[in-house]
Parts: sequence; C-alpha cells; structure tokens
Amino acid sequence: MFSEKAALRIPGPTPVPPEVTRAMTHSMIGHRSADFSNLLKNVEDKLRPLFGTSGAVAVIAGTGTGGLEAAIANLVLPGDGVLSVTTGNFGDRFADIAKRAGAVLHTLSYDWGTPANPDDIDRFLTENDHVKVVLVTHCETSTGVLNDVKTIAQIVRKHNAYIIVDAVSSLVGAKLPMDEWNIDLVATGSQKALALPPGLALVGISERALQRIKERPGRSLYFDLARYAKDLSNNTTPWTPPVSLVYGLLESLTMIEEEGLENVQARHLLLRDMTRAAIRALNLPLLVTEDQYASPTVTTVSTPDFDADAFRKILKNELHISVAGGQKQLSGKIFRIGHMGYVDAADMLQCISAIEVALYKIGHKIELGVGIKAAEEVLVRA
Repeated sequence: MFSEKAALRIPGPTPVPPEVTRAMTHSMIGHRSADFSNLLKNVEDKLRPLFGTSGAVAVIAGTGTGGLEAAIANLVLPGDGVLSVTTGNFGDRFADIAKRAGAVLHTLSYDWGTPANPDDIDRFLTENDHVKVVLVTHCETSTGVLNDVKTIAQIVRKHNAYIIVDAVSSLVGAKLPMDEWNIDLVATGSQKALALPPGLALVGISERALQRIKERPGRSLYFDLARYAKDLSNNTTPWTPPVSLVYGLLESLTMIEEEGLENVQARHLLLRDMTRAAIRALNLPLLVTEDQYASPTVTTVSTPDFDADAFRKILKNELHISVAGGQKQLSGKIFRIGHMGYVDAADMLQCISAIEVALYKIGHKIELGVGIKAAEEVLVRA
C-alpha cells in the first residue's frame, strides 16, 4: 500500500511543491517564440536579485555539475594557475573539473567536516601569484560544512584573482550576494533549495567575469557563457532549453519572492537549528561541530557505534523517510539530513521523530522524545 510513499530528507533532489508541478504541465511552446521570450525575461528578472547580481544569470539545460563545468570552461584556459579549496567530495569534484580543463592545479585540502581557513588561502596566493582563479564550495554537501565565502572572496579580490563558487546546495538557503561579496561566477542546480526537479544549471555571471571571458574565449560551444549573456539581452537562449522546467522555475521564483528571500533564509536556519538541537539531545555527534560553519541546508551526523546504512534502511523501509548516507571515506559512518527547499518545521519534527524510532529499533540506546523536545524548544523560541 505504501510502496511509493517517501518523504525526501536528502540533500537533493528535494520535494517539489505542487504549485511547481502544476506549472510544469503548461502546454508546450516554441523556444524561439515571443511567449518563451516573455517567460525567460520574467525568470531572469527574478533570478538576478536571488543571486544578488546586476549581471546575467545563464539558464542551462544540465545539472549543478554542468554549471560548475560551464564556469570553469569559461574562466580557465589550459595552463592557467588554479587553486581549488576542497573540504569534501564535491570540492574534490570541482578540482577534477579544473584538472580536465588543463589547469595548473593546486589544492588546499581540509579534513572532512572542517571549514577552509581563509588565512591559508591568503598565504597561498601571496606565495603563488601565478594563480588567478580560485574554486570554493560554499556548502560542502558531503559534510554539511559552510565555508566563509565572504572572507575568502575578499582575499581573492585583494590578490586580483577570480573566484568561482559552487553554490549548488546553498543558493537560496544561505546568504550569498554575488556583487556585494565580489564573487565572479556562482553555479547552482535546480533540484536543491529551488525545489525543482533536476535538469537546470544556473550560473550567475559578474560583469568582471564576463569581461575576462570575452577577452579570453574558451573552447566550449555549449557552455559559452558570453553567448548566454548576449542572448539573454534578447530574452532567448543559445540552445534548446527545457521549457517545462523553465515554467517550473518561474513558479519557484515567484514563491520565493512571495515569502521573501530573507524569510526563506531564516526558515532554513531555523530548520538547521532544530535539527542540530535534536541530534545533540540524542547524544549523537555532529560532524560539523561549530554552528557558525554548519550548513542551513544539510546536517551531517556521525554514527560511531552503529551502522549508518542499516539505520537508514529502517528509516526508509519502515517509516518512509529517506536520509542520505556518507560518501567515500565516510560511507557507512554518517547520515545526512536535508532540510532545504519545500520543507517546513512540521516536516522536520516528523523526520526527527522517525529518526528516534529508527535509532531505537537498531538498538541504539536513547530516551524516546528527547530529540523532539529539543527541536520543539528551538521552534517555540523562534
């Protein structure tokens, strides 16, 4: 009877609001028609304030990784010095994209769960002035750590370098104003805090970055961001867009606008604080120990005395709630709770209650109700 019932509390894909689902059923239109041009203009007008930029935001058929590859393909040419700041699996992937683009790659790597130290980046750029592009993951989805992009971007600009930010699991859920923080390129995906199905990559392009791209044209045809920016000025795209997803994106952006971006971000912080309070009350270790570096969109929990994947299996099969597991060296050692996009406090109370039951069933000693109580106390004080 409940074979298809599932509450997604993973860090993507995230639940899709019914309003967005309905918007995506709009009858198909031509992507070179005036109707699509009007649709894209409305989307672009709402995307710019979301990214905090006066520049263009490319709407690309692809996923978040495609957006990252687009950013690197345009700002990095073979032989360019690139510093990749890696704090987890997706930081490693970012570095791999740059390596495949022919960059002279340097890395600053941190223990998983530990944020990047901006002072290390400052020292590295001082000692390696040939490095002109820095890659940073805002929210490292594999660990739940939130890097101090604001400070890092200031340092990068001081050294007259460029910064590309992976905001795949942070944009909307966490503050990231491109222009105010001097960020050159920001890439995200549709299936995270934007609460859409997978299939869209969005890349914010600063005027400074666009100038560099025009001066040093890259090798990519499909991911040519200068072409995207040019075509956006005429309310069109270079290549065929996923029209239905763009209709869904407009509805998602409208819902965010109605709630207010600051309120959306405050909601994500509340859900994070509820979740972290519950996990602490259950005497489980948080991988990211300091709240200031804890992501508003995903919380990562260590499982030192039980198997994380066996716990997740009970949670999914018996209680119909999906949380994510660990990646690479953290496989079987952690579980990750997504709380981004179309998720509210009641959803998290349900998730926390189910976590307590699954812990009890797996034999982990807990007092039922202590996690829920801690989360409720955070909620009622908000």
